[in-house]
Amino acid sequence: EGCFSRQHLTDRRCKTCTMIHAFTCIGRDIWSINQAQDREERKMSLGVKQLTPDPWEGIDEKYAIDSKHKGKVTNISDFGVFVALESGVDGLIHISDLSWSKKISHPSEITKVGDEMEVVILEIDRDNRRLSLGYKQLEDNPWETYETVFTEGSIQAGTVSEITAKGLTIVTLEHGVEGIVTKRNAEKEDGSFLKMDDKVDFKVVEFNKNAKKI
Repeated sequence: EGCFSRQHLTDRRCKTCTMIHAFTCIGRDIWSINQAQDREERKMSLGVKQLTPDPWEGIDEKYAIDSKHKGKVTNISDFGVFVALESGVDGLIHISDLSWSKKISHPSEITKVGDEMEVVILEIDRDNRRLSLGYKQLEDNPWETYETVFTEGSIQAGTVSEITAKGLTIVTLEHGVEGIVTKRNAEKEDGSFLKMDDKVDFKVVEFNKNAKKI
């Protein structure tokens, strides 16, 4: 009685708790481990996460590269989706790893906070205790197939789905794949230019599998 101690916010297992009141409250009894003592300052430093095993022990075996797991979406940013696989283990799906072919402006087009997502482990960052996750990798890369379909010189039916401020015309082709028509190639035989929702045939002048660009 009369002995007070301090627990730092980083000494709790809940990584999504950014304020201590999200973890506990005044008057609540909690178990903790004495981590350090300063007799002169009459202080003790306590930890709660140390009461349970470190989930990052054996992380390579539990979450092996290319293995599939299910997790819960905890946050969404402009650059990706944060997914918690278990308490103390979370990772990021970069926006570029959400779809092989669909143009995604924001990750919220694919998921929302609270959703369960199946993911693939791409990389393990032990220093920062974070995983790089993939979503599109749950399926085979369709661009391997597209390479045989959208061959250079082939004629493909498409629909104009967008015309950008820079004058580029975006066309939706078979399989939902998007192609780009430059302004100088957007003029039709009658001298008019492509407009929204036009359905016409296009000739593939370039196919770049690595850049995922037609």
